Amino acid sequence: MLSRTADHLYWMARYTERAENTARMLDVAVQTSMLPQSTADVESGWRAMLSISELEQAFDAKYAVLDARNVLEFMISDPQNASSIVSCLTGARENARAVRGVLTTEVWETHNATWLDMQERLQKVTLDGDPSEFFEWVKYRSHLSRGVTVGTMLTDEAMYFLRLGTFLERADNTARILDIKYHAARQAGRSDAVNQRDFYYWAALLRSVSGFEIYRKVYRDAITPSRVAELLMLRADMPRSLLACMEQVVFNLKAVRNDVSVDTERMAGKIHADLQFARIDDILEAGLDDTLSDFLENIFELGNRISRDFLVPLAA
Repeated sequence: MLSRTADHLYWMARYTERAENTARMLDVAVQTSMLPQSTADVESGWRAMLSISELEQAFDAKYAVLDARNVLEFMISDPQNASSIVSCLTGARENARAVRGVLTTEVWETHNATWLDMQERLQKVTLDGDPSEFFEWVKYRSHLSRGVTVGTMLTDEAMYFLRLGTFLERADNTARILDIKYHAARQAGRSDAVNQRDFYYWAALLRSVSGFEIYRKVYRDAITPSRVAELLMLRADMPRSLLACMEQVVFNLKAVRNDVSVDTERMAGKIHADLQFARIDDILEAGLDDTLSDFLENIFELGNRISRDFLVPLAA
């Protein structure tokens, strides 16, 4: 496959997944901002989301005030923010259009319809209220895109690059969503008031990754931070966990391997093995924040290596 074609497929999938995960992160932030807390704590929560998304400087350069409305506008509809939902869905559609001949008609029409529908829905989003309905629509369209892709496309190199982009992006975003919660918990401290509302924070986080019902089924007990971390990091049967994502990254990398990708496969295998054989108690003892930061750095480097090995033409 031409590296140009692989590049479009890979980024089409990444942008689609990123739009969904941006919606998920914003949903967590909106829900937790509605809990009883000081204005300073609310602002700290929004800043934590921008910081962990590495968008704090870009936001501060454009907005004088950090509040919910400005953050939502920046993360939903700002075309200059490459991680905004508008930018991601537009990027997914443009990459799909570039490789229409490789995609099935159903896949292309799904991406095109999503982009067209987005224009209308943006006019109805209430940034001063609760935009949860819009977030649910973004998640639904992402689910639809993946379902149509798996249900109508041949399982060949095109599919492998699509899946590679999906799971690499998902791993990155699951780690960021989990890190947002722990960052907020550190900022809030350990007062009794925080402990009393902690359940609602963790429940909102689990719902944001479609994990609340899964948590109840797996643990059948009260929600605790360590078990949430275990579910989202180390459970291979949890679809959005870091381990489940890395299993798919390793599998799809193997399917598209070439003469120069050995080191990239080795790195992906090591990241996967570190998660597969880890224990949550050891991770918490070493520091969850440090573990997630290291994971995000490794995912970033893995993405660079994939671009080098597959998506950028090799120098003659």
